[in-house]
Amino acid sequence: MARARVSLWAICMLRVALATVYFQEEFLDGERWRNRWVQSTNDSQFGLFRVSSGKFYGHKEKDKGLQTTQNSRFYAISASFKPFSNKGKTLVIQYTVKHEQKMDCGGGYIKVFPSDLDQKNMNGKSQYYIMFGPDICGFDSKKVHVILYFKNQYHSNKKPIRCKVDGFTHLYTLILRPDLSYEVKIDGQSIESGSIEYDWNLTSLKKMEKTSAESRAWDQVEGNKAQDWEKHFLDASASKPSDWNSELDGDWLQKPPYQDSLKAEGIDKDVWLHRKMKPASYLTQYDLSEFENIGAVGLELWQVRSGTIFDNFLITDDEEYAEQFGKATWGETKGPEKEMDAVQAKEEVKKAREEDEEELVMGRFHRHNSQFSRFHRQGEL
Repeated sequence: MARARVSLWAICMLRVALATVYFQEEFLDGERWRNRWVQSTNDSQFGLFRVSSGKFYGHKEKDKGLQTTQNSRFYAISASFKPFSNKGKTLVIQYTVKHEQKMDCGGGYIKVFPSDLDQKNMNGKSQYYIMFGPDICGFDSKKVHVILYFKNQYHSNKKPIRCKVDGFTHLYTLILRPDLSYEVKIDGQSIESGSIEYDWNLTSLKKMEKTSAESRAWDQVEGNKAQDWEKHFLDASASKPSDWNSELDGDWLQKPPYQDSLKAEGIDKDVWLHRKMKPASYLTQYDLSEFENIGAVGLELWQVRSGTIFDNFLITDDEEYAEQFGKATWGETKGPEKEMDAVQAKEEVKKAREEDEEELVMGRFHRHNSQFSRFHRQGEL
């Protein structure tokens, strides 16, 4: 049993070691994050970021992340990395977000960009490949966006995915697989999954090209229909030759009558085409959830009340590595974070009670002084 556990652990560690990590950011090196992240200067009114662990946290250093600092502002900041293509590979996008200000209206999502992103000029019109994460506004909009760029258009997931709305840190994970399946996790738990084709109402390039190839082949057949039928059927006026040998020459076929449509009676088009059509050749384009030149990740959003903290960014090709990274970061600090918040809440209640009692005492003191002053004035009269 012990050897089996060791072997299983070794296999898990080997798999993690073989994972490709395209981008990983935890903000553990002080102010050096400014060398990696570029604040957009497209608009002088863009809000500013700072690195902070917030008012409450599980670990003061490990929970530091990019925090929005100004109310009612747009924000735009990004970090670049070595470009890559996820064609034929799994793509995992993961990060944590904490709305400690109790978000009323604003975004908590991230965007994945192509490598040619103009970081200094990044804005709401900058092309992106993927937009993923929570968006909250009022009581009606509390959802997780999953938007994919395909054939020069943005497409949203048709399934509603509800996001977390409390003030604690939450782990968001998006998995896009080569078989065109996807999965969305919150705090390590799967909350939505399925087919990208079905849940986005899209058709993969492979199916589109296959349909197009079949259509072109049939059109070609339609154009030469009379000649094709002549090749496969004997002339109607011909009679069976006297030396025809059915065993050697096969069954004698008389050409069936056909009219305007030139369709052979009793023979299905698809059956007739089966031997004539050549296999469809598929285009070597990038299909659904496949992106050619991924090279940047960023935050481009609006917030009414600031204070959101983004941390533990990860882009990889390995689901197991993402799970382990989530446990080593958010998993280690989520408990202590809630404990610190609870302690602070008790302290705030205690402080409020003491302030109320102090106001009550001062009120009594002022009333007593007022009554004493009136009595003293009456004595003088």
